[in-house]
Amino acid sequence: MAAPVEERISVPIDDPNADTEWNDILRKHGVIPEKPPSPTPLIEEAILEGRRLAHENRLEGKDLDELDALEDLEDENFLEKYRQQRVQELASLTKKAVHGTVYPISKPDFVKEVTEASKNGPVLVNLTSGLGTNVESRVLTELWRRAAREYGEIKFCEIRGDMAIEGYPDRNCPTILVYDKGDIVKQVVTLMTMGGVRVGMEEIERLLVEIGAVRDNDMRILKRRKEKEDEKEERREHGGIRSSKTTVEDDDDDDWD
Repeated sequence: MAAPVEERISVPIDDPNADTEWNDILRKHGVIPEKPPSPTPLIEEAILEGRRLAHENRLEGKDLDELDALEDLEDENFLEKYRQQRVQELASLTKKAVHGTVYPISKPDFVKEVTEASKNGPVLVNLTSGLGTNVESRVLTELWRRAAREYGEIKFCEIRGDMAIEGYPDRNCPTILVYDKGDIVKQVVTLMTMGGVRVGMEEIERLLVEIGAVRDNDMRILKRRKEKEDEKEERREHGGIRSSKTTVEDDDDDDWD
């Protein structure tokens, strides 16, 4: 005699996450899993936390003049805290700013001025083009001078590529070499990965953060970011009146200051 066939009842399930009386019964008997909690409260909490942090850090990146301009709008004790912080940061930067200019070097000086010097902190070398027609090299040379002025605690050097490395092709210029602790730790061949001729101080600063030469929350970096955000906000408020041509001209002025 054949064994009886066990009959299984098919339970209709439309949407297991729907809030229905039938689904409540199925959950009670373990037929379907409990409904996952709604993510809405977590999202709302994250938004509120983000707003709280933004409000608390609203003075980050502002210099002393900008802080003074907020005397009538901010709590005096709160402002004073940031003033003292800025004064300490400026004093620290001044103390560390032992360079402040680009060092032109020759091949015989390379070991001393770069390799050995990097044992005391990162040293960045710009291998320049020997041809005046290399636009990328000219752009980086100007940015190199600006970066050296603004980040005087970091050593910036410069040498023609074919003088540093015999036969070094001009098409590879400019090349950035980063030395740290006596070794080369990074190299960037041409500016292709940094924006080409459109490269600006933001890309240079991103490199400095990447190699650990400065912190991402450095007051100089925060200030530049704030200026960029203010520019974007101004453009939005004016409905994009400023043309892309004007933007290009402004950026070019920045690059060639």
